[in-house]
Amino acid sequence: MQDFADRTEPHRRELLVHCYRMLGSVHEAEDLVQDTLVRAWKAWDGYDPARASVRTWLYRIATNACLTALEGRARRPLPSGLGRPSEDADAPLTPSFEIPWLQPFPDARLDDPGLRLARRGTLRLALLAAMQTLPPKQRAVLILRDVLEFSAAEVAGFLETTPAAVNSALQRARAGLGDVSADAVPEPDDSAVEAVLDRYVRAFESADVAGLVGLLTDDVVMEMPPVPLWFRGRDGYGRFLERLFAMRGPDWRMTRTTANGQPALVAYCRDDAGVYRLHTLQVFTVDRGRVAHNVVFADPSVLALFDLPAAQPAARASDGRP
Repeated sequence: MQDFADRTEPHRRELLVHCYRMLGSVHEAEDLVQDTLVRAWKAWDGYDPARASVRTWLYRIATNACLTALEGRARRPLPSGLGRPSEDADAPLTPSFEIPWLQPFPDARLDDPGLRLARRGTLRLALLAAMQTLPPKQRAVLILRDVLEFSAAEVAGFLETTPAAVNSALQRARAGLGDVSADAVPEPDDSAVEAVLDRYVRAFESADVAGLVGLLTDDVVMEMPPVPLWFRGRDGYGRFLERLFAMRGPDWRMTRTTANGQPALVAYCRDDAGVYRLHTLQVFTVDRGRVAHNVVFADPSVLALFDLPAAQPAARASDGRP
């Protein structure tokens, strides 16, 4: 048993990321990693190191466990994947918990710097949302070949098919992604990104809608799972912020974090008792010094993934950082 644990435990975190990419859910990925290790333990006596490394063997088990779990399941979208943007900034904010929304991934779980660096861009929300539109086997081939760089022969062994079939599936998967890729993703600590986030925090904490709108691209997207609404353009974004500050008041605090390799902010709203209560996690895409996309997560089960304080005292002086 100790030999099994020593050989498999170093791969647990990267298996979690792999299952997350496949499933779009941190909660389900955690369950599938555990299932993978149980399956591996049961088959340990038959493992042959001459045929595959432990890592390769575990990825084969994990991939097939994910494919089994995905049978008959709906994809996990973001609101922008469900229809046209809303034209009404005053539309009811009714959550749809029956939709299995794409979840964000806390970067804090990638505490291995090498793992974090190797995965830059391949976890970003737009890419994962696009992957979710692919059939599960195409999704698996794309991840295994383009992200994890297994050979076509290795992937064929995983999926019990031929290298030619793997290459064909990979070509279809790449076409299915369109122009979405992992390329050219700014680092969360890039100085230009830092400057934009600093200005965003100052404007948000001041309820300065004009200042916030000035930080946006013309075709900026804001979406708010589990509410199935989304807005495109600076006007819709700004009108929604006006509504937000009218509903919740102008007194906010924000702290920094990262999710999916992207910069993120945690918003706290002041209540009647003067305590700042956890409100949302906002995950940003910054493009050429402007906010191009903001995915705002309000589901308590998603916020719990980030181990965020539920409240902050009124006396805290905010600089936008934890």
